[in-house]
Amino acid sequence: MSDTQARAPERAVILLPPGGGRHYAMGLLSAVFKADEADTGAGYSVSEWILMPGQPGVGAHSHEANDEVFVVLEGMPELFIDDDWHASPTGTFARIPAGVTHDFRNPTDRPARLLNVFIPGGFERDMPKIVAWFAAQG
Repeated sequence: MSDTQARAPERAVILLPPGGGRHYAMGLLSAVFKADEADTGAGYSVSEWILMPGQPGVGAHSHEANDEVFVVLEGMPELFIDDDWHASPTGTFARIPAGVTHDFRNPTDRPARLLNVFIPGGFERDMPKIVAWFAAQG
């Protein structure tokens, strides 16, 4: 048995090619989950969010018991944190503690990509409802 097979699922190696993961399309917004609670023992989830030009945001919200980390991988999205929008060029890092109101949008004419870490994991459980909500808006 290989090392990967001998480990518990949350400790197994995950190696995905570019674009790999579980995809969720929501109009001008899409998400690709790279690791979720099943992979991490509910410790965290990791996803990539792709915001097409003009994506207006998902709506200001907060999470009662979850911290979020965002790293801008590409583009110049804006992050809403507390009461202010912040221009966030490639390389920007943001840690948003539980309870802090936040959002993101892409007001530019180029795509933007964000890496997200959700701590602890479990956000992916809501993705089918979120996809359905976006579909109902269209």
